[in-house]
Amino acid sequence: MHLTLYWGKNVTLLVDPWKTDSWLSYLFTLLACFLFSSFYQYMEDRRLRFRSLSSSSSSAVPLLPKYQRSAKFATAVLFGVNSAIGYLLMLALMSFNGGVFLAVVSGLAVGYLFFRLIDDEEPWVVIDNACACA
Repeated sequence: MHLTLYWGKNVTLLVDPWKTDSWLSYLFTLLACFLFSSFYQYMEDRRLRFRSLSSSSSSAVPLLPKYQRSAKFATAVLFGVNSAIGYLLMLALMSFNGGVFLAVVSGLAVGYLFFRLIDDEEPWVVIDNACACA
């Protein structure tokens, strides 16, 4: 196990059976990291949009009162799923492989570009906490 950033095709990612020993398996691993980190941004966008729809203070037309509780529960479930994905990405980065690092960071950037980049003219979410983990 490496404790410094290294470059190479031999990497163990998340679990012991996920080992790469060829360039093809390494490229598929990098593609999986890229897609998974882009999916993280997509899920964060869905969670924030659902949260803005379910809250009565930031929406012009709030959900019906009988659906408020289930909307809050769904928002909490989405938060849990997104937190799990974020922690798995962090654990993947702890493999200290340079290619995995670049794949995750570029996947996050591309996912942000496609799913979370919004025009300044129409802000649809007011962020209460600037912390990335909130």
